[in-house]
Amino acid sequence: MYLHIGQNVIIPFRDVVGLFDLDNTSASRLTRSFLERAEKEGRLVNVSDDLPRSFVLCSGQEGPPVVYLCQLSTAALLRRAENNSFE
Repeated sequence: MYLHIGQNVIIPFRDVVGLFDLDNTSASRLTRSFLERAEKEGRLVNVSDDLPRSFVLCSGQEGPPVVYLCQLSTAALLRRAENNSFE
């Protein structure tokens, strides 16, 4: 099963560690620090044309985890995962 997170990016669902709402989680200093560190290390991928609404944390195949910034809400991503929808 795969998860389409936008901008023609499809990731295997087995690699998804979590789906996180950016507005709620970025209030935490620890989350902001984590995202800044991922960006500095080149592990942050922005697949959003607009302001990102969520981020998807994926286990790295061979290495550290990868973070995808996404313009879809966590509810929309979860619905896509449950329906296996590529819309």
